[in-house]
Amino acid sequence: MSKKKVLAVAYYRTSSAANCGPEKDSQRRQSAAVLAYANGRYNVGASFYDAAVSGADPVDTRPGFGDLLAFCDNHNVSVVLVENATRFARDLMVQMVGHAILKSRGIELVPVDAPTHFTDPSPTAVLIQQILGAVSQFEKAMLVAKLRHAREAKRDATGRCEGRKPVPEEVVAEARRLARRSPKTGKKRSLRAISGELAALGHLAPSGAAYTASSIRHMLLAA
Repeated sequence: MSKKKVLAVAYYRTSSAANCGPEKDSQRRQSAAVLAYANGRYNVGASFYDAAVSGADPVDTRPGFGDLLAFCDNHNVSVVLVENATRFARDLMVQMVGHAILKSRGIELVPVDAPTHFTDPSPTAVLIQQILGAVSQFEKAMLVAKLRHAREAKRDATGRCEGRKPVPEEVVAEARRLARRSPKTGKKRSLRAISGELAALGHLAPSGAAYTASSIRHMLLAA
């Protein structure tokens, strides 16, 4: 019994508009190379073409590549075939970023003229991957710092910064009233009973549910 072929898609790109069109050789040449390599290895389910798109353009700005990602997501595609690495992107940084985008989605990028180009990278490619990782870490640290600064500024301006919104004063006052001992029986309502009474009066938590016993306790303990 023959082994089931892995589902793949093909990606083609042509830089110059003058080289695009059915009478031109660019897309035909790329397709021939990809299909020849795929024969016996992959089942090419679809192809995507970015015509008149520079090899230096970031891959996530290319319409054809965007369609490719959507197709891969919808059909569980794990391999993208290209004629060569420069057809994917001429700029090395763009190559590595594009490869990282695919890799993060569990998709392998295979240049058919050198299938191990991205799995056995050059020292330069390794360096770029390290730089990309450092940039990502730096951006995350900057975001954390900006959020912390925003929280501190809000706290300085309002006295609070985030978390649960304070319970309305009228709800706290009502909870305290309900917590008093009954003049008739001398007994107190339980926290759950107070929660039920508040809900019956239309006082609900921001989630739309009744206040929890823990919330009631905090209301009663609040200064």
